[in-house]
Amino acid sequence: QVQLVESGGGLVQAGGSLRLSCAASGRTFSTYTMGWFRQAPGKEREFVGAVSWTHSTYYADSVKGRFTISRDNTKNTVYLQMNTLKPEDTAVYYCAVSRSPYLTRELETLSAYGYWGQGTQVTVSS
Repeated sequence: QVQLVESGGGLVQAGGSLRLSCAASGRTFSTYTMGWFRQAPGKEREFVGAVSWTHSTYYADSVKGRFTISRDNTKNTVYLQMNTLKPEDTAVYYCAVSRSPYLTRELETLSAYGYWGQGTQVTVSS
């Protein structure tokens, strides 16, 4: 079993920055792929980005160039640095873990992840 806890959400003006954290516990973490998803009101949960155990990353087109995912395996924590935030980024942000150690196209889908955090709200005002 893996437990994930997101933190760092809040209210920020458009153009601002925010860093989210996801702390993992319960079992080994370093070999897992960690993903970030977000869900806006009335919309489906969508893929934001992912980081593999080798620290390789990839991102959804909507956030590429603005968001950066990193991980610190010594702290069992993954981060989502969000810059140049836009109102359309407003959503509940979730971290998730996949047992797959490598990045694949499937990791863009919800079904690839077995564990989810409770989410943290990010609100971007115009």
